[in-house]
Amino acid sequence: MKRQHTPFLIIATIVMLFAARALLAATFNVPRTFEVFDTLTIAGALFVLSKRYRTLQRSDWMIAILLGTIVGTGMLFATRFSPYPFFGVVKSHTGQALLRGIFTTFATLGGLVVMRQGGPVPFQAAMGNWRKSAGTILLGLAIGLPLAIVNVFALRFTQGQALQWQNPSAALLDALQPGIVEEVIYRFALWGLLWLALQNSLAEKAPWFSGLLAMLIHTYSHFDDLFIQSPLMALAMGTALALFWGLPPLLLARRRGLEAAIAFHWIQDVARFWAGY
Repeated sequence: MKRQHTPFLIIATIVMLFAARALLAATFNVPRTFEVFDTLTIAGALFVLSKRYRTLQRSDWMIAILLGTIVGTGMLFATRFSPYPFFGVVKSHTGQALLRGIFTTFATLGGLVVMRQGGPVPFQAAMGNWRKSAGTILLGLAIGLPLAIVNVFALRFTQGQALQWQNPSAALLDALQPGIVEEVIYRFALWGLLWLALQNSLAEKAPWFSGLLAMLIHTYSHFDDLFIQSPLMALAMGTALALFWGLPPLLLARRRGLEAAIAFHWIQDVARFWAGY
């Protein structure tokens, strides 16, 4: 396969997966799009890990295990966050905690393998830049807070449901689930894997192009049901979501580091869980 054909093949594969899922879901009980891309990303992370695990430092393993432990333990006590049964099989809190913890660990390791090869997303803590890591977290929170407030009012308008204030401690804890897991899988591992696949064919354009693809996959995976009911509406809402809540963490992750994207995502979910959405 010629290298210049790689971007078109990747785009065609992504579109085919979305289209096939939407068409089949009208008749059959099929996995959610998130489940498909989560699984593919973890498989890719395991592949690069098996090939390049020697490039990892001891601190990389410790950080990946720590993140997985935080996610798994947090899931055991989650009250506001309730994920869909994974492939219709993993339903219990314990099973979800184990699965999400393992996925987070492997996605982090895969992303770190790519980062050690000059990948597109830095992880400041893994690079030993602890002070910079703290600064990027604060920046992500500062940029994310206004949009988190906007998001709450947007949810109130679209869902027609009044604000129902919840336990703020539960919101703070439960928001770690999407904040860490989705950013590690899509903004770190998947982005890195796409960059590996595209760096020879797109050269200097590969970091941003692969990041854009990862962002669109993550964004449009939120609209499984709407793609079945009204594909055009799903595309329109996905575009709006990408502009306001997809581009900021994309830019933060690329310019500042993964921690900034996690902080941005986390504050969005803190606000919506606290407001009862």
